[in-house]
Amino acid sequence: MILIVDSGSTKSDWISVDVQSNQQVDKILTKGLNPTIIKETEILKILNESSELMTLKSQVSHVFFYGAGCGTEKPRQLLNTILQNFFSNAYVEVKEDTFAAVRATINFENEAAVVCILGTGSNCSFFDGTHLKQRVTSLGYSIMDDAAGNYYGKQLLRDYFFNHMPENLKALFQIKYNVDADNIKFNLYKQPHPNAYLASFAEFMFSNSDSEYIKNLLKKGLREFSKNMILQFPEEIKTVPVHFAGSIAHFSKEEIFEVAKEFNFKVGNIVRRPIDGLVTYHMKQLGSWK
Repeated sequence: MILIVDSGSTKSDWISVDVQSNQQVDKILTKGLNPTIIKETEILKILNESSELMTLKSQVSHVFFYGAGCGTEKPRQLLNTILQNFFSNAYVEVKEDTFAAVRATINFENEAAVVCILGTGSNCSFFDGTHLKQRVTSLGYSIMDDAAGNYYGKQLLRDYFFNHMPENLKALFQIKYNVDADNIKFNLYKQPHPNAYLASFAEFMFSNSDSEYIKNLLKKGLREFSKNMILQFPEEIKTVPVHFAGSIAHFSKEEIFEVAKEFNFKVGNIVRRPIDGLVTYHMKQLGSWK
């Protein structure tokens, strides 16, 4: 049995298939396993509390894990070791989530493209057909994640409390969320995963997407992301498409195309859930095993 995993900071999607490409069980969901923001003990707790994974673990022969926070050697190796110990009979491969976005969005195996992630967090890389290249070193969600869910959550909270949000939306916002200041500060500064907490507010944008305020907010974030990330590849975007993966990208397609015109790049594919493309990719690879 092969496990294919797409893990963000908020949640992880696990798909199990056999060598005949048959899905074995329903998709398994767990919390996100980002090794840069949660401790080893919490990762182990998440794995051990999944009854589905506990049932399957002795049957698993291969684990292909793609995750947020796995872009540098130390956290990637930590997670690899944890997964190897948990799935003791399996070959384990851990790659950063950008590889998941690449394999889920490119049209053919060696296609060159700029590939962006817009989910709870954000990222951007150039895939030359073989290797990933990045020109920005990430300093984490609090500084770098333009146009991500946590970015938009922060902007919504700021606009609410600074009275920049239209009154009709403020009324809806305070109905949908607990906007008590002490509650918000508790979740931001006393609870784990503040990035995921901030990202939880981003859903508000897509249930009010007809608002001019929301459209402008989306474009503001996408402009920042384009300026700071996509334009790190000024020559590449002249000749290759810019693909997007993630829920924020999926729900802001219209704004992405508008901003792309402003910054002169060509939008390629926009994929909401990379896990679907990953399954297709690995099923093709399994052909050589049979």
